[in-house]
Formats: sequence, structure tokens, C-alpha cells
Amino acid sequence: MTRHVDIDPDRDREAVERDLMRLVLTLVDLLRELMERQALRRVEGGQLTEEQEERVGVALMLLDERMAELCARFGLHREELDLDLGPLGSLLGRAP
Repeated sequence: MTRHVDIDPDRDREAVERDLMRLVLTLVDLLRELMERQALRRVEGGQLTEEQEERVGVALMLLDERMAELCARFGLHREELDLDLGPLGSLLGRAP
């Protein structure tokens, strides 16, 4: 499985759209992970009220559900949401 985005204009439109959606979802997933880590630090540091913790948790769950819906719509799997950054490794740390 390739871990790069191929936007060659000679490819069919659906394949290009799928690769672009994979890129967008990869970036959204990266931001989701960063927000989740920050929320955990704030919870562990006692910086959030119970109500704020609940709202953050619900927001992260809704984002996760929406990501799953978009992956299904474009025939993607969460394992595919990563980018190979060459010698730096993978963006999300999931690529083999």
C-alpha cells in the first residue's frame, strides 16, 4: 500500500479525490490526536471543570464518529491515514 498522495491528472477522478481525502483526513486525525493529548494534560493538571471535561470528551467522540463516517464514505481505513515523511518516519507514527 502506498503512503503518498498521488494527484497525477492522468489518474481517474475518483482515485485523485480519494487520495486528497486521505490527506485531509490524515491532517484532521493529527489535529484530533494533538487536541486529545492537550485535553488529557489539562484534565490531569486539574485545569478543567467537570462540565468542561464532559464537553471536551463529547466533542472528541463526535469528531471520531465523523472521521469514521468520512473514512467509510471514501473507502478508507484508519490505518491508511498516515503519511510517509521519508527519513523522518511517518507523520502519525502508524506506517510500517
